[in-house]
Amino acid sequence: MKRNPVQILLFQLITACFTLTSFAQQGYYPDSNWIRQPAAKLGMNQQLLDSAVALAKRSEIELDTDLRIAAYKSYQREPGYQILGPMKDRGKPAGLIIRKGYIVASWGDIERVDMTFSVTKSYLSTIAGLAVDQGLIRSTRDKLNNYVWDGSFDSPHNSKITWEHLLNQSSDWSGELFGQQDWADRPPREGTIDDWKNRKLNEPGTFFKYNDIRVNLLAYALLQVWRKPLPQVLKEKIQDPIGASTTWRWYGYSNSWVTMDGLQVQSVSGGALRKLDTAGTCTIACQ
Repeated sequence: MKRNPVQILLFQLITACFTLTSFAQQGYYPDSNWIRQPAAKLGMNQQLLDSAVALAKRSEIELDTDLRIAAYKSYQREPGYQILGPMKDRGKPAGLIIRKGYIVASWGDIERVDMTFSVTKSYLSTIAGLAVDQGLIRSTRDKLNNYVWDGSFDSPHNSKITWEHLLNQSSDWSGELFGQQDWADRPPREGTIDDWKNRKLNEPGTFFKYNDIRVNLLAYALLQVWRKPLPQVLKEKIQDPIGASTTWRWYGYSNSWVTMDGLQVQSVSGGALRKLDTAGTCTIACQ
């Protein structure tokens, strides 16, 4: 039977859609066992790839392998700095190059569990997003004093702070958390402790300052709304569903235990600073 041009075009469109659908269904998503593929098979230049790996191997960070020493050197300007949590020596250079879900190159000991520090900031933002999704936080523009009732957000300045301000590090929150003063984290090069204590506060939302005390405050505030340990939230909502390993850990500090509904719960950290375990930042050893 002779088909007219319209029938032919329709047949071609259906065939094309079927082909595209079949191709999309063949997409590869790794599970706990990541498959290796030759670089050329995935459209990569093996010579350039080898060059990149060689560069990574010879570009080891100039940091003490004993991270306790590295921490004290890094934070020696911060008054009263202490390490308040578990630490682990860092490993040698190691890494993976992934293309379309496949491993195309690796170097070093990729099975080693190492400390990953401020990656916990990503975990905290994810957990905050989950809290919004579940209605535990009605809006990121809500003020914190509607959620945290221990006085942390009661002062005229701190009462203006919203979740958004904590999340984008523009709160300029002023206070003490687990024995750590906000001004002691990465203080200015100029001035004295008295100057730092009596600085002019910036209106929340108008000034960015990378400050791990306030990131830890975000973790503490999220603990108040979830009412259970944040590592447990991360495991149940993110790590287990994506098939992550069980080798990761997320610690707080030896003095960051709080009473939550009659139970002692550790408020985990989201950043390293004086008087805290730089490991705590993410004493996560992620793998």
